[in-house]
Amino acid sequence: MPLWLCLLLAAAQPAALRSSMVHQQTPSSKVAQNNTKVDIVCEVKTPPPNMRIYWLRQLQTPSMNSHYEFLAFWDPANQLVYGNNVGPEELTVKQTSTQAVLSLNSVKPEDSGVYFCMTVGSPELTFGKGTQLTVGPSCGPLTLGLLVTGAVILLVSLAVSIHLYCLRRRARLRFMKKFYK
Repeated sequence: MPLWLCLLLAAAQPAALRSSMVHQQTPSSKVAQNNTKVDIVCEVKTPPPNMRIYWLRQLQTPSMNSHYEFLAFWDPANQLVYGNNVGPEELTVKQTSTQAVLSLNSVKPEDSGVYFCMTVGSPELTFGKGTQLTVGPSCGPLTLGLLVTGAVILLVSLAVSIHLYCLRRRARLRFMKKFYK
């Protein structure tokens, strides 16, 4: 991340977190499987001229002492500027005049964290509320087969239990009819 952006974020973070104007960011949380694509949308209500929407990731729980990792922003000259150790194989950004979409390609568990969109205004930074991304392992054929087998066993057990309950109830009713005749 450029030094100027680090200093700007460090100096403005406490004020920005108290900012009253917040960008609409969706979804607020997302659970994704390993090696899937995730899209996060940031909509700016009152876009400044030549708006740049920056995308940041916070790897730990948000607090006053946590830091942001710069991921990317869309430059008005129609080029995507990436942060350190980030490239087009990991993410892309598409931006219109009022919204930006961060697309994370083939997410991994280490991509879990809180993702924020941010604009630089005058005099403060404005952040979205964040998207909590949790990436878990994908279900392989063996896991999926075990889940399906377990569900089938539960359904068969339920059907047998209902059938036995009905037989018992019929026998009880027959007994009651004979007894009260």
